[in-house]
Amino acid sequence: MSTIELPSPGGQHRTIELAAPADLETGSAPPTSRIVYAAGHVVADPLLASAASSAIDWDATLKIRHELWGLGLGIAESMDTAQRGMGLGPKEALTLARRTLAEARTVGGSVVVGIATDQLAPGPHPLKDIAEAYIEQLADIEDAGGSVVMMASRNLALSAKGPDDYLEVYGKVLDAAQRPVILHWLGSMFDPALDGYWGHSSIPDASETVLALIENKKDKVAGIKISLLDKDHEVSFRRRLPEGVRLFTGDDFNYADLIAGDEQGHSDALLGAFAAVPRFASAAFAKLDRGDVTGFRQILEPTVPLSRLIFEAPTQYYKVGVVWLSYLTGWQNHFRMLAGFESGRSVMHLADLFESANSIGLFPDPETSAARASAYFRAQGL
Repeated sequence: MSTIELPSPGGQHRTIELAAPADLETGSAPPTSRIVYAAGHVVADPLLASAASSAIDWDATLKIRHELWGLGLGIAESMDTAQRGMGLGPKEALTLARRTLAEARTVGGSVVVGIATDQLAPGPHPLKDIAEAYIEQLADIEDAGGSVVMMASRNLALSAKGPDDYLEVYGKVLDAAQRPVILHWLGSMFDPALDGYWGHSSIPDASETVLALIENKKDKVAGIKISLLDKDHEVSFRRRLPEGVRLFTGDDFNYADLIAGDEQGHSDALLGAFAAVPRFASAAFAKLDRGDVTGFRQILEPTVPLSRLIFEAPTQYYKVGVVWLSYLTGWQNHFRMLAGFESGRSVMHLADLFESANSIGLFPDPETSAARASAYFRAQGL
């Protein structure tokens, strides 16, 4: 079997054998055992994207969404995996959402769309203005036929004086919603600007605020995505949710255990990691739909070390790993990102990702993946 030379510290190289592609029986229909969304990324226009231009290759971006739908996965659109707030502005996010919703209707694909308050200037604002910004984006998506994920607001994090301010803003938005909303609790490891969200630095205290909101508005809340990378907290929180309100795991470190669940329940999935390992996710849920929890774990658990590497600190740069693997697997033809975001990870990190992905048979065509990686490393003078 062929090999590849990967860079190592100190100017050295390591030789690894290319692994055969994993033998996976993927599905094409949405899973029946869980609700599953992969948070898709955007493909930059390789000729025009720069620090000053968020130029998107629309055809390539929508092609990736069709690939995910073809594996039975839903799309969580216009969220942080798509570089929202990190290269993708609110106008581009709305265009992306509308185009994805229109494409979804052609194939019966499932979509939820992230909304935020990013049309406001950075900084604090009156609570009324923040609520109106959320409601404006909510109306845009619902008018386009979509349902929303209410993402955390940097503006609200800067403006709120305590938990009551969060309850006021979220309450107004939920009252305005025509369809049930998925809330999103994003931890500061993903976005440092969200430290102390919900009016508390303590996660247990913040949980009480969120649970009070959900209990009061449970008819308007479809579920909540929790992205805190704390498995025990997620399980405890999940067990306290009102009946009918789902927990969508955003824990890219522990998703296999959380989705498998226990005798008291399970998490559904809304994960950036599934944009990196979509074939494994599809095959794992095909097993779970047949009641084969062991088979589900055997497929998905080997992907967790790769996901942990993708999402290692500083975690907000995980998107680089998603795009790198998309390039290596042939889902896009270049490794460029909006705002030059690919520079957020080192060449050594990219080499480690190749080795970890190769170890589980991620690459459908290992020779092509190796050729792409080698060409990239040579261009860096390695």
